Amino acid sequence: MIACENAGHSILDQFPEVRNLVEGGVAPRKRLDYELTRYACYLIVQNGDPRKEVIALGQTYFAIQTYRQELADHYNQLDEDRRRLVVRGDIKQWNQLLAETAHDAGVITNEEFAIFQNAGYMGLYGGLDVDDIHSKKKLSAEQKILDFMGSTELIANLFRISQTEEKLRKDNMQGADKATHTHYTVGREVRKAIEMIGGTMPEDLPTP
Repeated sequence: MIACENAGHSILDQFPEVRNLVEGGVAPRKRLDYELTRYACYLIVQNGDPRKEVIALGQTYFAIQTYRQELADHYNQLDEDRRRLVVRGDIKQWNQLLAETAHDAGVITNEEFAIFQNAGYMGLYGGLDVDDIHSKKKLSAEQKILDFMGSTELIANLFRISQTEEKLRKDNMQGADKATHTHYTVGREVRKAIEMIGGTMPEDLPTP
């Protein structure tokens, strides 16, 4: 309540008093209680005893959310080239995680993994495979596609990669063919989402 008041909010608005009847004794008696707004609940968690599990979990949640917001604010202040670098770094980590999860699902050989990777691109890029995208971006065989994407295109691919990894793991997918089909399907669904909101298809985005 002190924190609420010092922040310029009304205690009565955020912690309205109510009276509850308590059974027992000679006759029911009234007990002071409070209805809590969402803001009041936040303050209680932030100022509560961290030795209590529910308080510790709440404080951890707020710390994570605050950190995420700080990252988002920082990201929005970056220019396009720096945004590309940030997302490209995320993709590098997620691709490694996807490779490990795909391997656990049965994508073992280099050939199987190449087919698996191609399927994700084909789903997202409307049937275009890695070679087609290379040609469209006028890249040499040695140049990596992901190094020649703007932040918008990279984010679409990051969503494809992260959602495929999660689905393979959550569904305990087994078999290279099933994993490959899943990667294609997730890519296709991401493409549908872009189309639904009127976005530019990834193959039509400019190559930086």
